[in-house]
Order: sequence, then C-alpha cells, then structure tokens
Amino acid sequence: MTDEELVQFIVHSGNTSLFGILYDRYGQKVYTKCLGFAESRDVAEDLTQDIFVKLYLNLKNFRGESKFSTWLYSFAYNHCVNYSKTVLRRRRNEESINEEFVYDEAMEEEISDEEIFSLAVGKLQQSLQKIDPEDKIILLMKYQDDKSIKEIALMLELGESAVKMRLHRAKRKIVEIYNSL
Repeated sequence: MTDEELVQFIVHSGNTSLFGILYDRYGQKVYTKCLGFAESRDVAEDLTQDIFVKLYLNLKNFRGESKFSTWLYSFAYNHCVNYSKTVLRRRRNEESINEEFVYDEAMEEEISDEEIFSLAVGKLQQSLQKIDPEDKIILLMKYQDDKSIKEIALMLELGESAVKMRLHRAKRKIVEIYNSL
C-alpha cells in the first residue's frame, strides 16, 4: 500500500493502529532531521514524537498534491524551525543578560590533539546553533541531505531562484558567524 493510500485509509477509517506503519517508514528519517536542530538526542526524540502526534492530528489536511514524504518533510521542517526559533530567542535573551566575558582558568590548559582535530567541526556546529533557523534548514538540506535546488524548491514551496538566493545568503552568514567565533 502506498503512503498516500495508507493516509486516506487512516483518515476515512479512523484506524489508529495503521498510523504505526507510517511511523515505521519515516520515524528514523524524521529523527535524523530533528538531530540537525536539537541540542541532544533526547530533544531530537521529543521533537520526533511531537511531530508524529501533530502529524496524526493533521492527516486529514493531506490533499495528495505532493508525495506524502514531501508533505511530511515540510511538516517536520516547519516544526523544527519553530522549535529553533524558540531556542534561538531564548539564547539571545540569555546572551544579552550575560554579556560580560567570564575568565576561566581551564582556558590556560594545554589543548589536546583530539581537540585540535575536532575544532573545525565543533566551530561549525557552534555556528549552526547561532544561525537563523531558515538559513540552517536550507544549508542542511543542501549539504547534509544532498538535496538539489529543485528538490529544495519543491519541499519549501519556493521558486528555484529564491532557493538559490537564500542558499547564497545562508552560506555567507554561516561563514561570517564561523569567522567571528
């Protein structure tokens, strides 16, 4: 049974046990997407559960104009962006309160080789935590998920030129943040 047929059957029959099939098909993919936005695996698991609860409640809104997987990806994306906006807002409020630099004696300790080798990745992860959610998702879709401009445009319901412009701006912003760290 295709995803689209399964969704229609769930909506018309009200058979909640069949929703588990959709979860089995897409749970890991949604979880992986949530990991890109979450600070921990636990938060990613919570986000995944929230997405599937909301998905079940909104299945009747799936019109079949696109593939179910595309609709689900957009649904998950929107949920994660909203979560990231909340976290970013909270973090910015905390940073404005704690503007003073606190001296840490641990900074004088010698840095291990492992820390040096992971510095670039760690700095990039820090940069991704500071960038706006809209920029983050487009970068993750392009470079983590290896989506084409056309695929991103379909998923985000944007024109290809808009995706190219947003991708260009997001790349510029991530480099600026990375260099400022």
